[in-house]
Amino acid sequence: MNIRRPISTATLAGVSVLGLLALSACSPSGGARTEDGKLRVTASFYPMEFLARQIGGKHVEVTDLTKPGVEPHDLELSPKQTAQLGESGAVVYLKGLQPAVDAAVEQSGAKHVADAAALTSLEAHGTEVDGHHHTTGDNHSHSESEGGKDPHLWLDPVKYAEVAKGVNKTLAQADPDHKADYQKNTDALVKKLDGLNTEFKNGLKKRSSDTFLTTHAAFGYLADRYGLTEEAISGLDPEAEPSAKRIRDLHTLAKEHHVSTVFFETIANPATAKALAGDLHLKTDVLDPLEGINAKSRGKDYFGVQRANLAALQKALGSK
Repeated sequence: MNIRRPISTATLAGVSVLGLLALSACSPSGGARTEDGKLRVTASFYPMEFLARQIGGKHVEVTDLTKPGVEPHDLELSPKQTAQLGESGAVVYLKGLQPAVDAAVEQSGAKHVADAAALTSLEAHGTEVDGHHHTTGDNHSHSESEGGKDPHLWLDPVKYAEVAKGVNKTLAQADPDHKADYQKNTDALVKKLDGLNTEFKNGLKKRSSDTFLTTHAAFGYLADRYGLTEEAISGLDPEAEPSAKRIRDLHTLAKEHHVSTVFFETIANPATAKALAGDLHLKTDVLDPLEGINAKSRGKDYFGVQRANLAALQKALGSK
């Protein structure tokens, strides 16, 4: 992975200080604001952008560092984007997902930062070393990999709600004048996420199979939450090439667990998933990791795509 050389700490600190000084005269809370008084919020990629917009509402202007359709794992930042972090009134990101963003945030000097990875508990899910992720009756995750924690927490509505509450606190600290509105918006969002969790629980309660095959191991938290087993062709990296042994293992697993469908994504290359499905005479379908909304997404926002994911899982697992 190529990461652009970050701007020096001194340069970023200068940008941050100058921006805050210039804006402090017109901003009682001292945060970086637009000309019409909105809090400038920088989000790292779509799930963080969605939270910032839903919670911030009319009081924020949100900029997403990752453009629609771009694979967020491999994002590289321009000097302008890096400087923008230091000028933001608040930053919402997920440490461990985008190395370029992690480095830029660390050097930005941004005062109000919400790191989603620190707002809920993270776990280690399957990588290509072991190749799969199991969820057992005691909801214990098994993986032989000693690698980093799985960052794909937003696919679990319960964990996503926990992150939402943390983002609310960060925005309230950056803009205390609108604290009540941020709390109201957060309460409404958490209620909707609770409802989505119930939809998944009820929708997947009666099923013929527990196992689903995906392009990369993005759905470990979702599998944990609803008692499913995710079998990933690749590990946490969507562009990683699976080993020959992994492909052989998947052939066996698909037969043993009566897998009907191989899921691919709208952003990552679907070639390997489609080839595996062809070899095994299985169906293919989309299970969207929600790393970015684009024209191919089955839904216009987080909730729309998650409900499309639920419908796809129900069909693949033989839900009744």
